[in-house]
Amino acid sequence: MRSHLLNETTAEHYRRSVTEGVERVAAKLASTERPHTGISLDELAPVIEGIDLDRPLEDPAAVLDELEEVYLRDAVYFHHPRYLGHLNCPVVIPAVLGEAVLSAVNSSLDTWDQSIGGTLIERRLIDWTAQRIGLGPAADGVFTSGGSQSNFHALLLARDEACRKVMQGSGRALTKAEVLPRLRIFASEAGHFSVKKSAAMLGLGYEAVIAVPVDRNRRMDTSVLALELEECAAEGLVPMAVVATAGTTDFGSIDPLPEISRLAAEHGTWMHVDAAYGCGLLVSPTRRHLLDGIEAADSVTVDYHKSFFQPVSSSAVLVRDRDTLRHATYHADYLNPRRMAEERIPNQVDKSIQTTRRFDALKLWMTLRTMGADGIGSLFDEVVDLAAAGWELIDADPRFEVVVRPQISTLVFRYVPRPDAGEVRADLVDEANLHARKALFASGEAVVAGTKVDGDQYLKFTLLNPQTTTADIAAVLDLLASHAEQYLGESLAVVS
Repeated sequence: MRSHLLNETTAEHYRRSVTEGVERVAAKLASTERPHTGISLDELAPVIEGIDLDRPLEDPAAVLDELEEVYLRDAVYFHHPRYLGHLNCPVVIPAVLGEAVLSAVNSSLDTWDQSIGGTLIERRLIDWTAQRIGLGPAADGVFTSGGSQSNFHALLLARDEACRKVMQGSGRALTKAEVLPRLRIFASEAGHFSVKKSAAMLGLGYEAVIAVPVDRNRRMDTSVLALELEECAAEGLVPMAVVATAGTTDFGSIDPLPEISRLAAEHGTWMHVDAAYGCGLLVSPTRRHLLDGIEAADSVTVDYHKSFFQPVSSSAVLVRDRDTLRHATYHADYLNPRRMAEERIPNQVDKSIQTTRRFDALKLWMTLRTMGADGIGSLFDEVVDLAAAGWELIDADPRFEVVVRPQISTLVFRYVPRPDAGEVRADLVDEANLHARKALFASGEAVVAGTKVDGDQYLKFTLLNPQTTTADIAAVLDLLASHAEQYLGESLAVVS
């Protein structure tokens, strides 16, 4: 079995095995005609459940043949131009090369003595991102597994900063347990669910998050935020953080960052910007201004694996003041004893909530060194342009209604019956839209997402592929309308 260990004696075996695997994937990518085969759970689950994991195939070629059957054949391929579903981007080749390198070397980014060059590369990329945001010379941060972890990390720092201020300013000795019930987080009702999950995991409870209504463009209503902050203070509660979103998951909307930063400063409140989606604007040659105000944030979430075209996972949390990262620091004698910090040894675990951590920064490094920031930004600009053209297409189509003109690259819309169809019950329209999405997925011809807007069922295009065209959008709209019309026709026939 030692022949399977990657080392100096098996380098040639490694080269052959990886080459054969890459050739299989390349062939699959080249021949993929649909984003999904349409296979059902009931079809695929018995195949995988029937594999005896205690009886290895031993032959690598046979393993790849089996992999074709249980994964490669039926995978959802995000590179296909008619994958219009979730926030999954096609990936750039330099990043995939970086993924191959980091997996083989298998550095762990927790301590200096496990990843010397990797530590410095990650730190350089954090500095580069902080400069793009405009956080200032005291900024710092760390790579994470994704936006949810980045948001959690930022809110952990905000919580402990709020507790510190309250305890220092109190006329009597307070414990953190006494302060926690008074903390409140303010976030747009269109913000990411990870804010509420983070509040629960931080011991505050879901109810600690105050949902601020949005305006007609699905951006946080700052007039309501101002009132909520004042009411919070009047009730003797503590505004722990305001979470602004730069690219909401459903609408791609960007909250009014300058006004939010002003209100947060007035109330001495931590401002976090969830830019997991909108971070691609940091490298946009034409649209960086859409993030004006982000430079005032105390912390920022970026997901390179959304709008920087990186493989999962590749995310980071950035902070304006590196000293706040101490709230996530713990010194273990076997790993990062305090003396190392005194000796200025850069252990990334000192600022991370993870210990063992992949060298995901290498993917972004390879991408920047190959394509440059403008190269990434121009790709993101293409999908934003596509979304604008898609909005024009849907808005002019009487079969659909679209919610808002996109700021980034998301379109939320729904099928509506023809005027000559007579009055159709609202619940049937909801069911028709839900059916259209499911039927389209089952056909494998395209993948779209869905959501609810004011309680009604809507469809969603998340456009992150520069290869997608308006012709693709038009074709998918025709398919959705056909499925919805068929469903309504059958349903109305039954009712009559």
